[in-house]
Amino acid sequence: MYIWEVRLSIAWLARISAIYILFFFNLSGVGMLGPDEPRYAAIGREMARSGDWITPRLWDEPWFEKPPLLYWMTGAAFRAGLSEDLAPRLPVALLSVAFLFLYWRVLEREFGRRAAAFATGMLATSAAWLAFSHTGVTDLPLAAAFSAAMLLALRWVNGGDPKPLTYTAALLGVAVLAKGLVPLVLALPLLWVGRSRWKDFLRPAPVLAFFAVALPWYALVTAQHGYAFIEEFFLRHHFGRFVTSELKHVQPFWFYVPVLAAGLFPWTPSVVLLRSRKLYSDVRLRFLLLWVVFGFVFFSASTNKLPGYLLPLMPALCALAGVALDRAAKAHWVLAASAAMLGLAPVVAAILPVALLRGLSRAEMPAVPWAALAVVAAVALMVWVWESAGRRTAAFGLIVCGMVAGVAWLQITTYPVLDRTVSARGVWREIRSRAGEVCVGDVNRGWRYNLNYYSGMPLPACREQARPVRIEPGPGGIAEIRE
Repeated sequence: MYIWEVRLSIAWLARISAIYILFFFNLSGVGMLGPDEPRYAAIGREMARSGDWITPRLWDEPWFEKPPLLYWMTGAAFRAGLSEDLAPRLPVALLSVAFLFLYWRVLEREFGRRAAAFATGMLATSAAWLAFSHTGVTDLPLAAAFSAAMLLALRWVNGGDPKPLTYTAALLGVAVLAKGLVPLVLALPLLWVGRSRWKDFLRPAPVLAFFAVALPWYALVTAQHGYAFIEEFFLRHHFGRFVTSELKHVQPFWFYVPVLAAGLFPWTPSVVLLRSRKLYSDVRLRFLLLWVVFGFVFFSASTNKLPGYLLPLMPALCALAGVALDRAAKAHWVLAASAAMLGLAPVVAAILPVALLRGLSRAEMPAVPWAALAVVAAVALMVWVWESAGRRTAAFGLIVCGMVAGVAWLQITTYPVLDRTVSARGVWREIRSRAGEVCVGDVNRGWRYNLNYYSGMPLPACREQARPVRIEPGPGGIAEIRE
């Protein structure tokens, strides 16, 4: 009994340590990244300062690009006293972990403990889920709320029990507060699977739950701002984003094929397990497949495309892969290939700063990391041996451990580089004592939003108001201080 208790304690300690490393370790080790994160953080900070939780404002101007859920989360974190780097990110990381716990519980009930463990391990260590769990943008809140809604409907999909639909409707309401009408479109596979029981959706409890959650903010903001909100939020950022090139995120139809492959890293090889026809004799798995395929086609048809749009599909894809791995007779090549993909981690770490700053196409391939590849080859061989010996759970766990170690290594080695090159935090710390003397040159808009966020006010453009201290683009696009 004592040995069993020790093993159980060690197992739980390992899980808690992995969660901490994956989602909370060094969370503020790099400043705000890109144009969206500092912009959304500034809006949340303004809500906390002003006490106006209805109208999102960026530098005193109404900003109707996104609904308020992320801003509320960030504002609450600022009210709780968190720093300018933790307040936008910690609520997202906490939501991610809370969702993963729900994800595991639902999948354990539906498909068994081992399948749930495989699926949850895949999702928690997938590149896309990890990246957006570390960033204060709207993609993770949408993915968590929407996916929780769809997963809780599995009991209804499988057995016709309508009770979970009330929770599904309430969570869809939360998803609508996260990113507008998109989750209602993505939920169409649920309507299709349950088309013979469509009246269950019109029962008073689900209808009231949805509108009680989603309607108040939309009603209040429309009452305050009228057509200006409708035009900007619905016409421009919903329908315009889908059919016009105005927002300048135009990509080809096939754009999401490599994005999905990269987002599933290092579990991309597990996709081959989904070709088994036996898998889809289960209506729940057919529903998960439809969820992925419909969402993929919908986003591919959109004129404007961004990588984060696919995040709401990742939980369903990982659930399919986890169940398929659990039921597969053999998985030597799949698991060994997933382990081998860990060898790409040093390459990703080396090109990430340049890719974020100037685009992936301008990043140069680094030297081959032979030492890292040798370690990864040994891990892949061990995974193959363990799978051959019938120790699939151990083989899977070894890949998870490798990914946890890779994430910790990236945070320690790459975050400082990102903080110097991609984020404006380091530069601002050097000149914040002279804030009134600073103007901004022709830096990219990510740097401009970064500087405005850390300064707490919009800094003037140097071409409009010259000042002694100028932030200008330097070699390689990295901003530098000039006097």
